[in-house]
This record gives sequence, C-alpha cells and structure tokens, in this order.
Amino acid sequence: MKRLLSILLLLPLLLPVRGQEADQMALSQIFKTYQAIQYLYVDSVNSTQLAEAAIRGMMEKLDPHSEYLTPEQFKALNESLGGNFDGIGIRYQMSNDTLIVINTVAGGPSAKVGISSGDRILRANGEAISGVKMNNNEVQKRLRGPKGTSVHLDVQRGREMIAFDVIRDKIPVQSVNAAYMAAPGIGYIKVDRFAQTTPMEFATALDSLTQLGMNDLITDLRDNGGGLLTAAVELANFFIPADRTIVYTQGRTQNKEIYRTWASKKFPGHLVVLVDEESASASEIFTGAVQDYDRGIVVGRRTFGKGLVQRQVTLPGDAMLKLTVSHYYTPSGRCIQKPYKKGNKKDYYKDLVERYNKGEYFSMDSIHFPDSLKYKTEGGRTVYGGGGIMPDIFVPLDTTLVNRTHRDIIARGTLNRFVLRYFADHQRRLRKQYPEFRDFNHGFSVSPEMLAELHDKALSDSVRLDSAEWVACQPLLSTQLKAQIAADLYTDSAFSEIMNLTNQIYLRALDLLLKEDEYLEILRPAPHSGKAAS
Repeated sequence: MKRLLSILLLLPLLLPVRGQEADQMALSQIFKTYQAIQYLYVDSVNSTQLAEAAIRGMMEKLDPHSEYLTPEQFKALNESLGGNFDGIGIRYQMSNDTLIVINTVAGGPSAKVGISSGDRILRANGEAISGVKMNNNEVQKRLRGPKGTSVHLDVQRGREMIAFDVIRDKIPVQSVNAAYMAAPGIGYIKVDRFAQTTPMEFATALDSLTQLGMNDLITDLRDNGGGLLTAAVELANFFIPADRTIVYTQGRTQNKEIYRTWASKKFPGHLVVLVDEESASASEIFTGAVQDYDRGIVVGRRTFGKGLVQRQVTLPGDAMLKLTVSHYYTPSGRCIQKPYKKGNKKDYYKDLVERYNKGEYFSMDSIHFPDSLKYKTEGGRTVYGGGGIMPDIFVPLDTTLVNRTHRDIIARGTLNRFVLRYFADHQRRLRKQYPEFRDFNHGFSVSPEMLAELHDKALSDSVRLDSAEWVACQPLLSTQLKAQIAADLYTDSAFSEIMNLTNQIYLRALDLLLKEDEYLEILRPAPHSGKAAS
C-alpha cells in the first residue's frame, strides 16, 4: 500500500489551482476508503494487491493506452525498447516439454562456451527445466540474470551429456529483423518495432544494402505496433531534409513540442513504406511524415490509428504508469487517432474486427473520411486524419491461400512442432549441404514426403483435415515450411525473403519501384499545391 500512499501524498502538489477543492475531495475519499478497509474490514487484506487494484481501476477510466505495469511488465518493456537484456544468448523452442536450442547469438555467452543448435538444455543450476511442463516465463527466469553472473547448464547432445558454465552478458534485441536485396537496385528493410537501437540498426542495414548496389528502398512497417517517438523521428531523418517538422505533440497540460530533422546526409533514392492495420503509433509518425512531404509512397491497408503519446511515470516499488499526456500531429497537422470512449477498451480494440466485417480489408470503397479531416501534403495531394493513415496504394487482404484447414494446422502448433523436429533431425546435413542462404534458397524445396509427414502429424493433432482445403493450402504450407527452416538455419531475414514472395503488399511495392513512371506519377505535385508544416 506504500505505492498508493506515495501517489496520494504527491498528487496535491501536482493539482492545478482550478478545481483543486474537488480534487482534494476525491483524494480524501480514496484515503478514507483505504483507512476503513485497513482498520474495519472483517478479514486481513493484501495491501499491495489493494493498491494495484485501485491504480488499475483509475487507469481503466482513461483512454485505451493509459495503463499500469507491474515491475515485471515494466522490466520487459524496458528490455524491448532498450534493445537488450541480460541473458545467455540463445534462441530456443519447447518441444514435448524439452528445451531445444535453435541457434545461438554470434559472439554471445552460449556461443563462446560451445553450446550449439540442436542441444537440449535439461537443467539450470541443478533445477530441471525440461520434462517438467515449465512455461516460457519460468524458463526465462532461470536462464536470464544480471550481467556477469553464472548459470550452470546440463546439456544433452545426442547421447552425450555435457556441462557448461555460462557467464551472462548483454544480449541485443534486434528491432530491424530483415534486410536484403529484393531485386537489382532495390533493397528491403523490415522494422519490427521502434526501440533505442532502431536508428543505429537501420543505418547499418542501409549502408550494407547501399554497398550491394541499392538505389531504391522498401521499408516494411507491417505489424509494427510502434515504440519510441524519438526513434521514429530519427528514422525519418534518413529521408527528409533538415529542419523539417516530423511530428509535434500537444496536450491539456503539455505545451506544444516540435520534433525536427537535423542531419544533412539523406538516402537519395525512391522510397516505399509498407503498412497494414497493425502498424501503429511510432510507425504512423514515420509514415505520416513520409506521406505529408511526398517523400515516398505508402502501400498497404489503413493503419491502426494511434495518435496518443504516453509518458512513463515510475511508481514506488519499480512499477510504472503509462499515462497519455498529449496527442501527436503529422507535419500537415493531422491527428490520426481513431475515436474512443474513455473506459471502453473492448470496443476500441474491436475496431479492427469491425473493419474486417465491413469489408475494409478487401475494398477501399468501404472507407470513408469526412471532409473536415481533409489535409494537403506538401505537393498538394489530399490526405486524411482521424483514424489511421490511408495508404497511397491500397492492397486488399489476400485470403485465396488461407482456409480452415490451414488455420487449424497453424493454430494448433502442428507446423511449428514439425519444423522443430525436422530441423533437429536434419540440421547438420542441411548446414553442410547449404552453407549459405542463397544455396538453400535456390536448392532446397519441400518434398511431397515432407508434406505427407505434416499431413499425418496434423491428423495426430486432431486437426480436421478437409481434402480439398488440404490441396489448396499446400503451396502456402510449403513456403512456410521452407521459410521457418531457413530462419532456424540462418536469420530472420531469410524467413522474410522467402515469405514475402507470397505477400501481395510486398509484391505491389516491388512492382511499383520497377515501374518508375508510375511511382513519379503518384507523387506528381497537384495544381495550386499547399504546404505541409515545416
């Protein structure tokens, strides 16, 4: 309860003069309620749980993005946005309650002592972590720990038992998880989220692809839920001239704050940004700036629509509030926050389902923006605020390869378990036969025998297999099998390079960059063009 009391004692110092009497009354009610429970309630109570319930109750009455995070959730958030965590540096999967190492981080703690892919970690510091139905969080608690501490691992390799003492270290968490040449002169970079390390990772990928002959770039922000506003601004800095507004924020108690570009060195080529309904927050900041300045073309489907900015408020006991303090606006002045009712998260997140049901994912004709939300890009093109960012080129959701049989095979984990077993049985042969990804990509194909084994595995997992649907989804399953095996053998970039060839948004972007006339026509300045904010 100390956490709640600390907040109650601090809040009077933060209250504005106007309405202070009503605010003091509310605080008094909260404090007296706590006293009544502590001294009069029939049973003993857990003060910490009461405090968390009170704080969560307050957060639930606010916008959908304000929330309370426990110390564990706060730590996980910092690791995700900070770009690293302390651990042993392995990528693993649990198969039949056995922890199997998929691969190790190059130069990381496990790689240094000789742990390799295919190893089965049975015990950590003498405690069994395989064969005991331990969930992923419990496994991570035993493998992760402060940098410099040691963990003793008992590992099974084939029939041999090997003991390793691994010294934990900082393990990078990549936010740019794919970068490759999509076609001669065209590069591709996938940004998974916006973390502290994202600009540096992006710069590294950009330099690497430039050396391979990249002239134009596809930046993929699909499924990117956002992250740090400042990381989005830095990423825009690679493309937009210096001293231009990328985003500005303003709130009830927060003064207007403008974020501008500063660097002089820019990527000179054509740019296409890929988005979908899961692209949100910092992804929309970057995309909005690119669109408002006519710096590139946005391809995909309407983005999520999160135009709210959260500030971290650290609480006693290492918990945290993510509190919405302002709206953000794109350079043209757009606020792209979709409508919401305070205290109603359910309907807010149900919006994506409603979009699907109304047919928005399949036809842009179902999307309507009022004229009051109309804005102009720097070149005079019309764009809209108030509910995400509408792409310049709409690409409908492709459902031709997906059916119930395919969904069940994926949802039940059948495909993942099959790949894990296949990889464990064949990895040494595959690594010898295909030392580089390009060898694998050109030489490996999913055989009919593999698909037959997957079919039998699906039956054993009680998947309802429809014969016609099984035939129809085999091409997609084959691609997914190959992509997942490639990811385990090489990198996530290999996975993307294979899977992207089945994605219509990616293929449309590639076609656009191969047809420069169409690209330039879309960005052609309109007569009597307006100017975006600068």
